[in-house]
Amino acid sequence: MKKIWLALAGLALIMVVGLVGCSSGTPSNGSVNVNLNGQQEGIWVNGEGKVTAVPDVAILSLGIEAQQATVAEAQAEANDAMDKVMKALEDAGIDRKDIQTQYFNIQKVTRWDNDKQNEIIIGYRVTNTVTAKVRDVTRAGSVIDAVAAAGGDLTRINNIAFTIDDPSDYQAQARAKAVADAAAKAKTLADNAGVKLGDVKYITESSYIPGPIYRGLDMAEAVPAPTTPISPGEMEITVNVQIAYAIAE
Repeated sequence: MKKIWLALAGLALIMVVGLVGCSSGTPSNGSVNVNLNGQQEGIWVNGEGKVTAVPDVAILSLGIEAQQATVAEAQAEANDAMDKVMKALEDAGIDRKDIQTQYFNIQKVTRWDNDKQNEIIIGYRVTNTVTAKVRDVTRAGSVIDAVAAAGGDLTRINNIAFTIDDPSDYQAQARAKAVADAAAKAKTLADNAGVKLGDVKYITESSYIPGPIYRGLDMAEAVPAPTTPISPGEMEITVNVQIAYAIAE
């Protein structure tokens, strides 16, 4: 009985191999047909467009830092100084919605006692930091000066960042340049190959807008000046496209 089953299995295997050998995908001469339908057709090109823009918003990271013997004393001093800083920001025309708490911390301050071989608490430090969005970059320097005067020696100006509030117009300009760049490349390829460009069959886009550009500020040098000098510089907005053109008959 076992021999019969083995014989049947062998016959089935021969039939399967025979069917595969007769498949229409394999020519009778033994070579293999390759289906090219999945390959990209037409002329594919990449285009890039860049636009330079001057930032129109300055973002200040600023606040106060107070240290006293007790938490209550440090917090009271910090709160008083921060109230003055907030008033200075509002007097400078900064809207409340453009001021946001960034960091708040109460930390003990210690020193090492060599005699007792342990740390001794000598006070407490309160740090309160906010970000303020200045929508007129030309006024950023005067805002910094007003904050420094209001907070006095407790003032901390951490850094300043520059950005573009609404980059959509610059993106549109960069996009137009990217498409024109791609079209010029496609025409050159078509001319060199002796063919004509057809309709656009595929297009995709990617863009790059730099995040806020941060710069440190040295208040020891900046505050004595009549107005702290601020230079926003420039930002570059980039759009890349990939376009596929058909080849006209």
